[in-house]
Amino acid sequence: MSGTTVKLNFYERPWGHYIKLFEENNVWVKRVEVKPNSRLSLQKHEHRSEKWNIVSGKALVTIGKKNIKVKPGSVIDVPLGSTHRIKNIGKDKLVFIEVACGKYLGEDDIIRLEDDYKR
Repeated sequence: MSGTTVKLNFYERPWGHYIKLFEENNVWVKRVEVKPNSRLSLQKHEHRSEKWNIVSGKALVTIGKKNIKVKPGSVIDVPLGSTHRIKNIGKDKLVFIEVACGKYLGEDDIIRLEDDYKR
């Protein structure tokens, strides 16, 4: 029996890192880790929606004007075009699975409104 080689793409970011687990037309799946007291940029997308399934850690999620505390097992819906952010508010790493769906999934579809890292 021959083995299958799977290439996982690892991406380092100032707030932590992510691994792209799966990608095909109109969908991708990432495993995202956020360092304690770190957060992603306040952003929105013109071409994709996202769902975040919290695996471990504690987070404060901003969707539009709502701030929601989440824990493992929480699922967050990030609608197309909505302003959003996630922040690790725990002492351990925050891990979540992100599923993005849309006609275009390029990283250049990130419209940053605020960013702690001046990107």
